[in-house]
Amino acid sequence: MSGTKVALAGATGNLGPTILNALLDAGFSVVALTRKGGNASKIPSNPNITIKEVDYSSVESLTPALQGVEAVISTVGSEALGAQNPLIDAAVAAGVKRFLPSEFGSNLGNPNTAALPVFGAKATTAKYLEEVAAKNPSFSYTLVYNGPFLDWGIAVGFIIKPKEHSATLFNGGDRTFSATTLPTIGKAVAAILKNQAATANRAVYIQDVATTQNKLIGYAKEKDGKDFATTVSNTEDTRQQGLKALSSGNPGDIGAIMVNFIFSAVFQEGYGGDWSAKNDNALLGLPGLSESELKTLVQGFL
Repeated sequence: MSGTKVALAGATGNLGPTILNALLDAGFSVVALTRKGGNASKIPSNPNITIKEVDYSSVESLTPALQGVEAVISTVGSEALGAQNPLIDAAVAAGVKRFLPSEFGSNLGNPNTAALPVFGAKATTAKYLEEVAAKNPSFSYTLVYNGPFLDWGIAVGFIIKPKEHSATLFNGGDRTFSATTLPTIGKAVAAILKNQAATANRAVYIQDVATTQNKLIGYAKEKDGKDFATTVSNTEDTRQQGLKALSSGNPGDIGAIMVNFIFSAVFQEGYGGDWSAKNDNALLGLPGLSESELKTLVQGFL
């Protein structure tokens, strides 16, 4: 599919710009979909980028924008995760062959993770894609599971906080989890579009590393010798507290509750957060990070 046209929804978010660059580097022509009055000015000027304003809630608005497009990649934010059906329906109407929803996260192939409230919209979208693909043989989808964004997650303190020399250690900090940098996710998307037969109607698992919080802290300490101030959090406790709060009808800080559910997906035993034993790196030509490269990454945030 190199040299052909693909559409990208959400080109200005955390992940969208990286995927946009990877698609351009791989030789694709990109239709960047934006909301009317959105952030189109943040999309770079490039002869291989066409910007089209759309109404994401309207199949009638979306379908013309997708004419001639071979694949659609959605990286829409959390507020729009449950509203991707019109984009999917428009893709089918326009003759799009492949759809990648705004997944790019935890292992929803694991039933425990799929049942977490934070992933309800993603699970519903995946089910809808399965139903639509079954009815339309020329249409297919791919779900991308990459774990937490490794570089972004360290930069914002989601995994550890190197600049502050602190961390919340989930379940002791020795739980192995798969994680991927933003550039590798972009490369994976481009590779999926070039390996359609092998990636059709299934989840694709990728990772740069399988590591632990304590290993990452160790790499940081190798650089400057400073100890980390740590606290310990039990993800099963926070999961149960979150479920109780949601059922009470007066949950309080919804954002914090949902983030705690994500921590369960990444760090809790039985939630499938480590897929180092079986993934699609080789299929997609993803080498991952060596230990020295991982050290350099972590130490670069000090």
